[in-house]
Amino acid sequence: MIVRKAVIPAAGLGTRFLPATKAQPKAMIPIVDVPAIQLVVEEAARVGLHDVLVVAGRGQVAIEDHFDRSPELEGFLEAKGKTEQLEAIRAISRLAQVHVVRQQEPLGLGHAVSLARAHVGDEPFAVLLADDLIHPSAPLLAEMLRVHGKYGRSVIAGMEVPKPDIASYGCIEPERVEDHLDRVVSVIEKPDPERAPSNVAVIGRYVFTPEIFDVLDRITPGSGGELQLTDAINLLAQEQAVYAYRFDEGRFDVGNPLDYLKATVELAVEREDVGPAFRDWLWDFAQRRKLV
Repeated sequence: MIVRKAVIPAAGLGTRFLPATKAQPKAMIPIVDVPAIQLVVEEAARVGLHDVLVVAGRGQVAIEDHFDRSPELEGFLEAKGKTEQLEAIRAISRLAQVHVVRQQEPLGLGHAVSLARAHVGDEPFAVLLADDLIHPSAPLLAEMLRVHGKYGRSVIAGMEVPKPDIASYGCIEPERVEDHLDRVVSVIEKPDPERAPSNVAVIGRYVFTPEIFDVLDRITPGSGGELQLTDAINLLAQEQAVYAYRFDEGRFDVGNPLDYLKATVELAVEREDVGPAFRDWLWDFAQRRKLV
């Protein structure tokens, strides 16, 4: 069955970005001048996923407003002759049909995904975490959809990380199938690095068969007292094949301030409008600070 829908859990409190996230959703923090969640919706749209459900939290109406039409702003820009900005604003609402459901309590990523059941129904679907940005040139989601089409099973993204860092991720016990592809023997949430079965971390891109919802109904609160998506994937992997597609570049954890800065710099220098001047400034800055 063709994957048509994407789910973006974005209800986190963004505590690593306080005080910036005190009054605005973390997913709306911009990379240069584009909110992170817009980049994620653009990623989904590039592979044909134009039906997007955002799982938002309390007080995050700015997300829904961002993807809606804004007649007042459009009228102002049109009256001022700002045609380039006007087209950029109108293009946002044409990216995808964006729906929003609210996660009323922060009960974990597994709970957030379970809220998509009524919207998704009995179809396979993709999950894209708003914290994880994937460079537009990286074909990760397209490759995951290809693997799902070939095997008809759930696919998660995996990336090798330094062994000490695996304590911050779900950890995959892999069994090699082909280049870049493993079968998931098991997956555990944030293991002790000394006991971790590998250094292959789960990254925030998933393609799920609808059976994930039945599994989510059966798990109990795990790490942090939350319903962990990792626990559901592990249970699903014991009942049917689950695959991990390995990639090694193009990912930014923009929930982390350092990675957020890296993403901002890398994507800024590639832009046609600000990139050339920004690259010149960066080079001058590095020389003045004796960084090169």
